[in-house]
Amino acid sequence: MRNFFTSYKNPLSVMAVIIIMGGLFAYSKMQTALFPEITFPKIKIIADAGQQPVKKMMITVTRQLENAVKQVPDLKKIRSITSRGSCEISAYMDWNANIDISQQRIESKINEIKNTLPPDIQITVERMNPSILPITGFSLESKTRSPIEMKLLAMYTIKPFLSQVDGVSEIRVIGGKEKEYWLVLNVQKMNTLGITPDMINTALSQTNFIKSNGYLSDYRLLYLTVTDAAVTSKDQLANLVISNNSRRVILLKDIADLQIQEAKEYIKINANGREGVLLAVIKQPNANLVALSDQMDAKLADLKKILPKDVTINPFYEQAAFVKDSIKSVTDSLMIGLALAIIVAIIFLRSFKASAVILVTIPVILCLSIICLFAYGQTLNIMTLGALAAAIGLIIDDAIVVVEQIHRTHEEHPGEPTTTLVQKAIKYLLPAMVGSSLSTIVIFLPFVLMSGVAGAYFKVMTDTMIITLVCSFFVTWLILPVIYIFFTRKAGIVNSFKQKAKPHNVKNQRWVGFFIRRPWISLVMILGLIFSIWFIYPKLETGFLPEMDEGSIVLDYTSPPGTSLEETDRMLRQVEKILVTIPEVEAYSRRTGTQMGFFITEPNSGDYLIQLKKERDKSTDDVIADIRKAVESSQPALRIDFGQVIGDMLGDLMTSVQPVEVKIFGNDISKLQELSKQVSDVVTHVEGAADVFDGIVIAGPSINIEPNATALAQYGLTPSALQYQLQSSLEGNIVGSVYDREQLSNIRLVYPGNKTLSVADIDKIPVFLPNGRLMPINQLANVRINTGEAEVEREDLQSMGVVTARLENRDLGSVIKDIQAEVSKKVVLPQGYAIVYGGAYAEQQQSFKELLMILITSSLLVFGVILFLFKDFRIACIILLIAVLGISGSYMGLYFTNTPLNVGSYTGLIMIVGIIGENAIFTFLQFRESLAESGDADQSIIYSISTRLRPKLMTALGAIIALMPIALGIGTGAQLHQPLAIAVISGFIVALPLLLIVLPSLIRLTYKRKIQNLYKMDT
Repeated sequence: MRNFFTSYKNPLSVMAVIIIMGGLFAYSKMQTALFPEITFPKIKIIADAGQQPVKKMMITVTRQLENAVKQVPDLKKIRSITSRGSCEISAYMDWNANIDISQQRIESKINEIKNTLPPDIQITVERMNPSILPITGFSLESKTRSPIEMKLLAMYTIKPFLSQVDGVSEIRVIGGKEKEYWLVLNVQKMNTLGITPDMINTALSQTNFIKSNGYLSDYRLLYLTVTDAAVTSKDQLANLVISNNSRRVILLKDIADLQIQEAKEYIKINANGREGVLLAVIKQPNANLVALSDQMDAKLADLKKILPKDVTINPFYEQAAFVKDSIKSVTDSLMIGLALAIIVAIIFLRSFKASAVILVTIPVILCLSIICLFAYGQTLNIMTLGALAAAIGLIIDDAIVVVEQIHRTHEEHPGEPTTTLVQKAIKYLLPAMVGSSLSTIVIFLPFVLMSGVAGAYFKVMTDTMIITLVCSFFVTWLILPVIYIFFTRKAGIVNSFKQKAKPHNVKNQRWVGFFIRRPWISLVMILGLIFSIWFIYPKLETGFLPEMDEGSIVLDYTSPPGTSLEETDRMLRQVEKILVTIPEVEAYSRRTGTQMGFFITEPNSGDYLIQLKKERDKSTDDVIADIRKAVESSQPALRIDFGQVIGDMLGDLMTSVQPVEVKIFGNDISKLQELSKQVSDVVTHVEGAADVFDGIVIAGPSINIEPNATALAQYGLTPSALQYQLQSSLEGNIVGSVYDREQLSNIRLVYPGNKTLSVADIDKIPVFLPNGRLMPINQLANVRINTGEAEVEREDLQSMGVVTARLENRDLGSVIKDIQAEVSKKVVLPQGYAIVYGGAYAEQQQSFKELLMILITSSLLVFGVILFLFKDFRIACIILLIAVLGISGSYMGLYFTNTPLNVGSYTGLIMIVGIIGENAIFTFLQFRESLAESGDADQSIIYSISTRLRPKLMTALGAIIALMPIALGIGTGAQLHQPLAIAVISGFIVALPLLLIVLPSLIRLTYKRKIQNLYKMDT
């Protein structure tokens, strides 16, 4: 490497410029998203079989589907919910499985058993991923237009217009009303004329059609002949001939009142207290969220120009705003931390030139990292940017070590040319640079062992750190020296330095000798740190994934079983009166009878999406607590459940939305319900548990009509004909459609009074006999009222009861610990029943086991690097001990800041091991070099610590200050990386005394007598 940096100064300078330009180009081209694009191994199957009872649905549909799906390879777990007329099955595949192939296999297995399922069943299979939820929501409102007109406007004007934006998968229209043509039959006239509903149905089916008759060739032209008997208007429909018995022609208008009505839907949509239409924008999986949102805003501005003046469209939810704020917040934290770290460098080095070198080097490292991430196919998201921000401390460490060594060499040899000094400093540092870089890189390699959603997200983060650290090594090794030479290239500066500067010797720090000659102090520190780990670890709060303050709330609600849509709406109007009084609420939307996502939803349930103001004094959790308290006191009959949008989305993609989930397994459904109520009562009284739900979902009451086969046969009726007339009396039957303004509007045949029918009126419903006479239904069938049935939930083909809860002002680990203790004390399980704790707790336990394995593996890898570097088993053990003891600092930091030990903070613990190992390598290298010159162990230790004191303080303070904005949780989304930053900062603080006092003491204690032999062996 002789004169390498002088010879290749120009090529390396050009390379640095190319890297910066390439980094800026890659940054402009990289997609922006909140999270990395992760394929979740969850496939959901929803089957709709009308209104079959739960027990029949379980036997005829759910079990058969479960058994079919169970045969699919790579299936890990299967869960199902069976309700009246529908079932929802979630298939959880292996994380390494190809989810597209798994979906095809499931669909294939379902098709194999299709013939054994009910004939009219509708089955939908969806692959679950973050793109199923809307990224933007718009509310469409008008004070003068009807719901039918609003739906038509949304479907045929707005939806096609917004769908033109690149990256949009779907514009989902929710709310409004479909237009229908109602044939309200005049029962008495039909009875007089001998007309039956079957005759009307037959007449409509024989006239309302368009069919091809074939081609006609004439004079070199080919004509298509078509019989067009389609009904295209209300008048045309009214004049359809129903009967012609030679005495008179009976038209449809003679026996029915034709009305244009709103289609009956058990859904209500509300935006900011006013009924309207909601439009949800669903993006394609690989679309750029921020770019799509910007294009959508521009398209929306164009749309407003062509909309009628009495129609307004406004956003009520924008995920991109949160993403932009989060990305900006992390980027700002990175830049602020970098600027503060440069200030530290200036203060310690007392040289603007050396500090400027660091200032230029770090952008080169970041640009090279971004180029690699772009080539690797990553996006700019909160995980990759967070990794860059967290790695800033390590990047600064690398740069400071090299610049400080060059600067120190300059101070010790002021008369030599800069090019020679740079060459000498890099040659001296290279072995330690390789070892130290490896010690920080290898700690992230074992993260490939991590599974689940935590592994999916945090592997992206650790991969980014590995890329950044590799880039940091090459830039600090090859390009930083050239940048240093560039800043000192003018001869005048060098000559001036030669003339004025005098050799600067390292000042020995006397306090080092004081500590190394009293090793008991170090032993007391070691025992104290070991005791702190033993004492603090059980007292730490624990969680799963770090939480964020998103500024948006999802409020799920359910009214009592069987509550009508109108009564549920009345209760929710009271909730909305509460929402408008909360000063932090900016906007809200409400869905009743439907929900965001892919779920079975009853008419008495739904959700609110509440958007909070950006400028507010309270956190989202505090606002949730206020709303919860007010709603529970105002509407005690409502069962409510609070969450945040992205948190709920991740929950939907995993096994449970709620962090607390207690599963009771058994065979008897009634016994499971009894145990679920007992467990729910226990959980309700545990501090920190909120929104507790016993998992018992009752479908509303039902009225069973059981046909009397003998009576039906006597009058020439079939059960099918009876059911058809019953449906006409209630919901009505679709008997055709009208081609109306580029859409098909249904024709619905109904009996008069169907909207006002009561339970008592069921017995009196008139039924047409084949001869046109009328007979009350109670003479043809038995009418019986049934209470509601409970949904049945199963996991891996076994029935279970599920009790869920949210957390309020308490950590997950403590709440679960108390629940386990109280349940084991108060709930007695019969033989054959078992309780399993799932939800976020199960995911947390799995992740913690894997992270412990990763910590042990990372420590062993650091040990291996040091052993290969120094070839000394004892020194490798000492450095490993020091590195592992640094974890105690992280534990203390988490404990005193009330930060939970979760996947993020655990990652910080693992980072500390590598960071301390890296710094210890430089110290021992300096000690060994000094020992080779002096032969005095004590003096060599004092000199090595004195020499490394400035870079250690600079590294520690630079890294601490660089991470401080994230540790303070400043900005949107900063809470995601806050636990990691706190763990690393706290570890750094404890690392200083470990590296400056304990490490030298242990070196002296271990090698004092045999130091000469060690030296001879090494040389």
